[in-house]
Amino acid sequence: MVETTRKHSAVEGIKERSNFLREPVATELQQDTTHFSKDGIQILKFHGSYQQDNRDNRIKGHQKDYQFMLRTRSPGGYIPAKLYLTLNRLSDEYGNHTLRATTRQGFQIHGVLKKNLKKVFKEIIVNMGSTLSACGDVNRNVMAPPAPYKTKPEYLYAWEYATNIADLLTPQSGAYYEIWLDGEKAISAQEAPEVKAARLKGAHNSLEPIYGEHFMPRKFKCSVTVPGDNSIDIYTHDLSLVVITNKDGELEGFNILAGGGLGRTHGKEETFARMADHIGYVAKEDVYEIVKAVVSTQIDYGDRFNRRHARLKYLIHDWGVEKFIKQVESYFGKPLEPFREIAKWKYQDYLGWHEQGDGKLFFGLSIVNGRIKDEGDFRLKSALAKIVEKYQPEMRLSANHNLILYEIAPADKQEIEQIFNGHGVITNPKDISPMLRYSMACPALPTCELAITESERILPSILERIENLLAQVGLAKEHFVVRMTGCPNGCARPYMAELGLVGSAPNAYQVWLGGNPNQTALAQPYLEKCPEQDLEKELRPLLMLFKKEKKKGESFGEFCARVGLDKLRDMAFYDDVSSED
Repeated sequence: MVETTRKHSAVEGIKERSNFLREPVATELQQDTTHFSKDGIQILKFHGSYQQDNRDNRIKGHQKDYQFMLRTRSPGGYIPAKLYLTLNRLSDEYGNHTLRATTRQGFQIHGVLKKNLKKVFKEIIVNMGSTLSACGDVNRNVMAPPAPYKTKPEYLYAWEYATNIADLLTPQSGAYYEIWLDGEKAISAQEAPEVKAARLKGAHNSLEPIYGEHFMPRKFKCSVTVPGDNSIDIYTHDLSLVVITNKDGELEGFNILAGGGLGRTHGKEETFARMADHIGYVAKEDVYEIVKAVVSTQIDYGDRFNRRHARLKYLIHDWGVEKFIKQVESYFGKPLEPFREIAKWKYQDYLGWHEQGDGKLFFGLSIVNGRIKDEGDFRLKSALAKIVEKYQPEMRLSANHNLILYEIAPADKQEIEQIFNGHGVITNPKDISPMLRYSMACPALPTCELAITESERILPSILERIENLLAQVGLAKEHFVVRMTGCPNGCARPYMAELGLVGSAPNAYQVWLGGNPNQTALAQPYLEKCPEQDLEKELRPLLMLFKKEKKKGESFGEFCARVGLDKLRDMAFYDDVSSED
């Protein structure tokens, strides 16, 4: 590890004093309080939990309504039936009676009280789950396409290596099991021997062979996918691997991308969204070494003083791609091969019924903003619990708030559909509004401490308004990708959307335009602050221009990118004024 005399942030000191993620969480967990200290909050994140405050319940002069969110570590979005039923039960017994599928293929339970934290952690762990490193300055959940194609080996390789890379980069100190299981490590799948060997090779620290006592400068995000399948937003990760197979379907190696990331801060131009770069190609036997090389480069050279500047994207931006590759190659021990040409990326959501290829079926279910709940005649939570309990299907979460049930016998298809339909759940993707189908929102208010304004709770009404506006201007058959967040951190990846709405003030949003339906282009800021009630006023002239000047087959986002936002502002202003004469 590189020696450094650079300044460190306060969080780096908290990590150093934590005794490898033990303190002060272990001590404060025993205290009869409703919340953790500032230091405790930081270390608790590594264990997979955020301390939150329900702002809807704030009363002036009273203590905050402290509660906790727990997030699963689910490589490739895999959720066994036993784990799902456990999460479903825990959300009712100790949470807010909902589950939330995240944009990184995990589940979140919201509303857990501090006094119940250990019970919830333990139940998740002993029922085939984990929350370890779902948050914090470590590698987060490793994503992969959720489609369970049994006759497409590249998809199975993506699942395998997503799991192996997650294992490779999981914290090793044992603090997680000491605190939540009193030292008894849960029975889990045995990690691949080559993963353990790769982790220990050249280790600098016996307790944390890869991370050391300071772990990473900030969160680190990985994905593994197959050529052409952009169901996981390939360009938004710190590190992505693309499975490369030969004509017989045998694994040869991986294309490597690095430097993506979307978090930013309003008014801070030094923070920005960035798409990943093509870095190179490695043979399959070198995959763990290249992952370690990229991670080690970020550990050793990432900014540990200014956390806003601490993601890998800023290191690559500051250094340039060529210098970054040279440093990675120095750790890797040899040059990278050139990035291999692959199929164009296409977004997939896998909704509806499909054949797995082995005689069984899988079913993709759309979940509005990822929220699994019972509300009025819509009882998705009850329907899923009934289906999972009766049929014990395997489950994969997608990166876009969808859920896939698989290993389903064809004979069970009709009854599963009947259960969903009887609980008010739409099963035919053709019956879902396209605007809703391709949209995403982050949770935002009331529980996210970073939220400036609404997101999840308001997006459905925003989409209805946009659909009405499209009909008014004669574009009723058009739809595009809309993503909304309550702050600029970009958890729902709005900067890759055709229309991104990013919270900038109470009831106001930045407007971003120019992404595309396959998420291969970065949107750009069009308006700094659009009051929510003015959305139609701002979008109407843009949509009228789109109707008048779009090319055949061109989407709204592609149109905006082609015309350019400066020209679009001028044309929209002229068109808006002239239409009122």
